[in-house]
Amino acid sequence: MTNPVLAASPLPYGLPDFDAISDDDFEPALTEAMADQRAEVAEIIANPEPPTLANTVVALENSGQALASAARVFYGVLGPDSTPARNDIAARLAPALADHRTGILADPALFARLSAVWEARDELDLDVDEHRLVDKQYRDAVRAGAALDEQGREEMRRITTRLADLTTEFGRLILEEANDGAVHFDDATQLHGLSAGELAAAAAKAVEAGVDGYLVALELPTSQASVTELTDTQARQRVFGASLARGSRGNEFDTRALIAQIVALRARRAELLGYPDHAAYVVDEETAPSVDAVEALLSRLVDAVTPAAEAEAEALRALAGGELTAADYTFWLARHQETATDGEGAADSPFEQYCELDRVLRDGVFFAAGRLYGLTFAPRPDLRGYHPDVAVFEVFDDRGEGLGLYLADLYARSTKRGGAWMTSFVEQSREQGTKPVVVNVMNIPHPADGQPTLLSLDLLMTLFHEFGHALHGLLSDVRFVSQSGTSVPRDFVEFPSQVNEHWALHPDVVANYARHVETGEPAPAHLVEKVRATGTIEPAHATVEYLGAAIVDLGWHRLADDEIAALDPAAEGADADGSVAAVERRSLQRLGAYNPLIPPRYLGPYFNHIFAGGYSAAYYAYVWSEVLDAATREWFDANGGLRRELGQRFASTILSKGDSVEPLAAHRELIGQIAPVGPLLRRRGLA
Repeated sequence: MTNPVLAASPLPYGLPDFDAISDDDFEPALTEAMADQRAEVAEIIANPEPPTLANTVVALENSGQALASAARVFYGVLGPDSTPARNDIAARLAPALADHRTGILADPALFARLSAVWEARDELDLDVDEHRLVDKQYRDAVRAGAALDEQGREEMRRITTRLADLTTEFGRLILEEANDGAVHFDDATQLHGLSAGELAAAAAKAVEAGVDGYLVALELPTSQASVTELTDTQARQRVFGASLARGSRGNEFDTRALIAQIVALRARRAELLGYPDHAAYVVDEETAPSVDAVEALLSRLVDAVTPAAEAEAEALRALAGGELTAADYTFWLARHQETATDGEGAADSPFEQYCELDRVLRDGVFFAAGRLYGLTFAPRPDLRGYHPDVAVFEVFDDRGEGLGLYLADLYARSTKRGGAWMTSFVEQSREQGTKPVVVNVMNIPHPADGQPTLLSLDLLMTLFHEFGHALHGLLSDVRFVSQSGTSVPRDFVEFPSQVNEHWALHPDVVANYARHVETGEPAPAHLVEKVRATGTIEPAHATVEYLGAAIVDLGWHRLADDEIAALDPAAEGADADGSVAAVERRSLQRLGAYNPLIPPRYLGPYFNHIFAGGYSAAYYAYVWSEVLDAATREWFDANGGLRRELGQRFASTILSKGDSVEPLAAHRELIGQIAPVGPLLRRRGLA
C-alpha cells in the first residue's frame, strides 16, 4: 500500500488528507522519498547525453517532488501542533534530511553537469526564470561544498548534519520552556489590569497545568503584552524577568551550550567556503549588497531613533513620577498612548470592541483582497485541516476560477510554537501543474466560553501582515516550484506582507469590518482616527527593540575565532553566563544601540528566528524590506490607494513573480525608482 503521506491526495487542490495520515506514516514516507530522489539524481548523472538545461537543471528541479511534498506536510503540522511524538520524529529526520540534501548538491558528478550548463548559460538563450534557476542551482551546490576537495566536502556534510540536530533541539527547548515558564499567580488581585478575556485565558492555562490560580503564558518576544497592562509593579517584574531569563536559567531548557556549538559550526562552514564569517555567507544570497551595507542602515536608524527614545523615556518618567525599569517601560508607554488617544487605542479598549475576529477576517482581510485583487473566499467546512481549530477557504479570482485553498489556524494552544507565520502545503507551479494551499498560523488567546474573540491593535496588524504572506503564495504564477510565492530572498519576503498591513486601518476597510461586537454599530469616525494616529507611527520603543535584535543577530554571526572559543562552557576559564550576555552587549554598544530600558526584541537564549528558524544573520530583513514597503505605500497612496488597478499592478509585478525575476528590479519597475529610505524614516517618526 502507498504511504498516505506520499499518496496523491483525493482532495481539492491536493490538500493533504490529514484524516488518513498518522504520525507513524511521516518518517517512513520521508525515508522512502529520499531514496526515490537519490535514484532520480543517479539517472541525471548517468545520462550519456551532454548536460543541458532540460536533462540536468530542470531534471534536478523536478527530482524529489515527493520528498518536498512530504516535508511540507510534516513540517506544516509540526510547528502548529508539536506533540512529543512529532518532536521525536523531527529530531531523527533533521540530520537525515540535511545530509541527504548536502549529499546530492555536493556530488562531484552532478556538480560537473551543473557547472557545464552554468558556464554556458549566457549562450543558451534562456528565459529570465531559467537563467535564475541555473544560477541558483549552481550556487546552492557551491554552498553545499561541491567545489571543495573530498576532505572539505565530508566536513561540510558533518557540519550540515550537526547543525540540523542542534537547531531542531533549540526549537524544541524554546517550545517546552514556553509551557514550563508560564508565571504563576495565586489570585486575580495580582493581575489587575488584564482584560476579562486575558484573565480567563490565564485561569484556563492553570487548569490545563493542574495548578490553582492563574498562569500567565510567555510570548516569544522579550516584551510581553501582559506587562503593558499589569498595574502591580511586582507582577510586571515577575513576568518580564521570566521572559528575559528564558534559555539561561541553568535548567533542562538552557540553550546557551547549543548556541556556542551552532555559532562555531556556522563560522567554520563560512570559513570552508571562503567567507569571513557566517553573516557574509548569508547576506551573499540576499538582496542587500553586503554586511557593511546592512550595518550602515542599522547604524543610521540607531542614530535617528536615539533622540526620540530619550525623549520618549523622559515623557514616561514624568508620567510615572519617577525612574523606570525595563519592566515598567511598556506599561507606562501604554498609558502614554492612552493619554494621547483617550484610551481608545489600548488593549481592551473601545476600538477592540469593534474588532471581532471572524468579522475582521471576512469583512476586513478578505474584503481588502477583493478590492485590490478581485479575490473571493468561500468557506469549505467539508474540508478538514490538521487540527479542529483550522478553518478552510477556497479562493477564487475575479473570473470565478479556483486559485487554491487558504487555511486559517489562529488560536493559541500549548503544542503550537510562539509567534505567527505562513507556510504552504502545496506550492504553485506550472511545471508541476499545482495550485497553492497555504496556511496562516497565529497565537490568539481563546476567549472564555461563549465570549467573542476580540483583536487588539497588535493582533489586528499581525493578521493583515501574515495574510500578506498568504497572498504572496496564492497569487504566485511561476513555472518552477523552487521560485514559487515566498521562495524569495529573506530580506525581500517580508515586503509584501508589510504592504498588506497598510489596509488594516484604511478608511474603506475599517468601515467595512469595524462593528461593535454587541450592538453592530459602526466604529465612530473620531475613534478610528485616533487609533490610526497611534497605529501608523511606531513608538521609539518598537524601533529600538527591533534594531537591538537585528544587531545582536549580526553580532552572533560576526564573532572572531577567540570570541567563539570563549563561548564554549567546557573551555578553560570560560564563563557561560557572562560570555553570552557579553557578546550581545558588545554588539549593541559597538553601534551605539545599548539601552538598558529597552532590551532587544529577542536575546540569544530564546532567539528562535536565528537559532531554530531561517533568519540567522538575516533578522535585519524586516527593516530592509520595510524600506521597500514604505516607498510602496507612498506609491499606493499617491495613486489612489485601495484601487483594483494598483492591486493588479502590484500582483503582476511582485506577488505573481516569486523568485522568477530579480526582486529589486521588480520593485524598481513597480514604483519607477530605487526605493529611498525617506519614507521609512517618516513612517517611524524619525525624519
